[in-house]
Amino acid sequence: MYRLIIESLDQEGRGVARHDGKTIFVDGALPGEMVEAAPYRKKPSFELATLNRLLKPSPMRVAPRCVYFGLCGGCSLQHFDVRAQVAAKQRVLEDNLKHIGKVKPEEMLPAIYGLPWGYRRRARLTARYVAKKGGVLVGFREKRGSYVADMTSCEVLPPHISALLIPLREVLSRLSIRERMPQVEVALGDALDVLVLRNLEPLNEEDETLLRAFAERHAVQLYLQPRGPDSAYPFHSGSGADLYYTLPEFDLRIRFTPTEFTQVNHDINRVLVRRALTLLAPQPGERIADLFCGIGNFALAIARSGASVVGIEGSAGLVGHAAENAAANGLADSTRFLTMDLFKMDAAALAALGHFDRLLIDPPRDGAAELVKALGTDAPARIVYVSCNPATLARDASILVHTKNYRMRAAGVINMFPHTSHVESIAVFDRNS
Repeated sequence: MYRLIIESLDQEGRGVARHDGKTIFVDGALPGEMVEAAPYRKKPSFELATLNRLLKPSPMRVAPRCVYFGLCGGCSLQHFDVRAQVAAKQRVLEDNLKHIGKVKPEEMLPAIYGLPWGYRRRARLTARYVAKKGGVLVGFREKRGSYVADMTSCEVLPPHISALLIPLREVLSRLSIRERMPQVEVALGDALDVLVLRNLEPLNEEDETLLRAFAERHAVQLYLQPRGPDSAYPFHSGSGADLYYTLPEFDLRIRFTPTEFTQVNHDINRVLVRRALTLLAPQPGERIADLFCGIGNFALAIARSGASVVGIEGSAGLVGHAAENAAANGLADSTRFLTMDLFKMDAAALAALGHFDRLLIDPPRDGAAELVKALGTDAPARIVYVSCNPATLARDASILVHTKNYRMRAAGVINMFPHTSHVESIAVFDRNS
C-alpha cells in the first residue's frame, strides 16, 4: 500500500504519482489528491494501482451520474468536474507538444465545450449471451476486462437510445443465434436511428419476425453485418429516411452509411468545423487540399467559401460518398475527390498534385508523419491540423516546425468525448516567409 500525492492525469484518465523513483498510475485518482493506493501490476519503471482510500479529495471531485461508473469501461472521468476535465486535457496537449514535439504554440485557443450527457451519436456495444445472467447482455465492456458490463442504461447515449438497452437485451435473448451476435453498432443521424447487428450466422424466419417487430415498435432501422463493415446491409428499412447530419452554418446535409466514420458528437462537430474554417481562412479562388477527407466533413464546408477543394482519402468507398455528398449539395464543380494512401505519401506524389494555397489534415490516431515529411519548397502557406491523438500531433508538429519552416501559431482542445480521457485537438501552422 502506498500513500501518494497525485500530480496529474495520464492519457488514460488515471492519476499520476511518483514513489521511490517509479511512476505510479492510480485508477480513479485526481490531480491534487492524497490517496492510499494498492498496486495490481508492477513493472521496472512503473506500476498500476487502484485507489484504496481517499485521504484528501480534490475540490473538483464530483459524484458520478451513472450508477455503472467504475464497472463500465465506457467512461473514465465522471468523477471529475467537466470543466476540470477539459483543463486536464489541455495540459495533456501542452505536455505532449513540449516533451515530444519540443514546440510551443504562440497562442492556446479557448477550449470547445459541449453538452456533457447524451452526446454520443455513434457507439459500438458488445452483445454476449451469459447464461448465469439469464440472457444477452448489451453494453460497453467492463473496465480492465473483457466481460460485458451488466448495464441497463447509459448516460452518454441519447436518452431514447439508452432506453433501448433493456428491449435489446430481451429481443436478442430470444433469437436462435443469440450466441452468435456479438455486437450492436449505434449510428444516429438527424432524422434516423440505425442499429447494426453483427450476425455470425444467418437468421431464421422466427428471428426475422422478432427483429422486424422490435424495429417497428422502437422506430429504428436495422442493418445486418455478416462479415466486415462493408458487408452491412439494411434488414428493416422502417421510415425509409436517410441517414445524414447537417452543418447548418454551411447549408450542408452530409449523408453517411452506418458503418462509415463520422464524428461521435455531432453538436461538437459543428463547432469544430466552424473553428477549422476560421483558422484555415479559405479565400475564393484558392486551391485547398483536405487530406483524410472522409465523406467530406471539412471539404464541403471549405468549398462553400468559393475555394477549389481537392479531398484525398485512402478508402475508395469514402471517396465515392464524398463525391456524392458534393453533388447533392451543389458543390461538384468546386470539388474533386481522389483515392490515395496518405500513409505512403512521398514528395514526388505530393508535388504531382500541384500547388495548394492551404491544407487541412485530419488523420486517424497514427497521425500524418510521412505526409508532412513530403512537403516541399512549394508547401502551403497555412496548415490546419485536426488531431485525435496529441502524441502524434506533437510528433508531426515537430517536423513542421523544426524541419519544414513552419511556426505553430495556435492550438487548443475540443471536448469531443466528455467523461473520457480522449483528447481531440486542433492546431494551425503558418509557413515562415
